[in-house]
Amino acid sequence: MTIKRLAFICIVLTYFLIVFGGYVASSESGMGCGPEWPLCNGEVIPTLQGETLIEFMHRIIGALLGGLSILLFFKLMREKMGYTARFVSVMMIGLLIIQVLLGAVVVVLDLPSIIISIHLLVAFVFLACLIWLWRYSGEERITQMTLKAADHGRIIKHVNNLLILLLLTLAFGAYIKHETYGLACGWFGCRQTFLPSTTPELLQTIHRGLAVISTIYIILLTYWAFSKKWGRNLQRRFLLCSLLVLFQLVIGTFVIESFIAIPWAVVHLAIAAALFAFISEARVYAGGRVMQSLASGSLIGECTESRIGEV
Repeated sequence: MTIKRLAFICIVLTYFLIVFGGYVASSESGMGCGPEWPLCNGEVIPTLQGETLIEFMHRIIGALLGGLSILLFFKLMREKMGYTARFVSVMMIGLLIIQVLLGAVVVVLDLPSIIISIHLLVAFVFLACLIWLWRYSGEERITQMTLKAADHGRIIKHVNNLLILLLLTLAFGAYIKHETYGLACGWFGCRQTFLPSTTPELLQTIHRGLAVISTIYIILLTYWAFSKKWGRNLQRRFLLCSLLVLFQLVIGTFVIESFIAIPWAVVHLAIAAALFAFISEARVYAGGRVMQSLASGSLIGECTESRIGEV
């Protein structure tokens, strides 16, 4: 199996694991295996029913992802890579180790909200690393840069800011969910007042504020991509992200109006994860460096030329 294909499989599994983790939380199945790890209710393979089945399946998917990620790492280490590719590979496996340890802490300490939130953030950064490795594995053809260096730098800066905003939004959203603050406010105001007056309302308002800022930022980037002629590939990427984030706002309303019904909550997380993945890919595309392909068609060595253009 090629590195590119293996990286893509890991991306799909990571995305599914994040979304399925949301289902585990929404269905309150996080302690389905009891306060034990790596055993489940004292057994390697427990009685598979109810909450135990849901939590055990989550662990199985995580174990499969872990095994494939380790395989990907060793395949990468056998290649002649540049510094950046090697750094991302080591970062990827380091995040995997941290994620496994955090998963154990979450179970042993009975689902502390702050650790769960960090657990989710690490998963998203891990996903971003996999996207980088996938995007620049295989053969890349060198294209001519169509923007000035200053414009190129501004694009990267803006997308970096957006990724930070999205991570903060996700962190607050995860903490609010696990502290059961999701209904502290209605879909527009907070109970009888527009401004928050309690800690849960304040946290919910911050989460919404970050979501609105992220939405405006994505729409602005889409507008600039077309008005400043950043190239069709970036224009399409940002347009897709604009549609996703607007859809996410609509789904967020349904989440509140349905009193956080499990299907809507899971869809809400699924769209958020997809949005983060697409923005991460756009960041890699915009700020990446073209690599010279090895004769075998595997991951590339030294980076040679920055570019934004057609791929």
